[in-house]
Amino acid sequence: MRRPLLAVLLLVPLLLPVGGAVAAPAEVPAGLWSRPVDGAVTRPFDPPPDRFGAGHRGADLAGAPGSPVRAAGDGVVVFAGMVAGRPVISVDHAGGLRTTYEPVDASVGAGEPVARGAVLGTLAAGHAGCPVAACLHWGLRRGDVYLDPLSLLEPPEVRLLPMG
Repeated sequence: MRRPLLAVLLLVPLLLPVGGAVAAPAEVPAGLWSRPVDGAVTRPFDPPPDRFGAGHRGADLAGAPGSPVRAAGDGVVVFAGMVAGRPVISVDHAGGLRTTYEPVDASVGAGEPVARGAVLGTLAAGHAGCPVAACLHWGLRRGDVYLDPLSLLEPPEVRLLPMG
């Protein structure tokens, strides 16, 4: 009796889906958020098929170099510095959510509380693949799970894609 039970307990974790890829938008509380920049979406969220797969783990928003980047919601800055040669800001929010903003020249520092709409810094040029002068890569995570940051906005944004 003990061996079959032990075998089941050891196999169950292998049958569960691997976390860290994406979660349903319903898990994100909408309504208390705003866009960090006003520009159009130049590249939408494209979740990876698994935790380590290729994808676009955020949304790119068009902007102008030097324009203000604002906090999408109330939170605390947990990081403002360089990552892989790019200036990045991360903000922790209630409910285990974390938003990220890049490339942004920070005017805030780690440990600083911010309100929705507070200026975090200015948009820098140089985001790879950006079709305009500057794009903000806006990311959202809960733990290791990437979410679509546009799901924070209310009403939800509609993105029409060309047929074919």
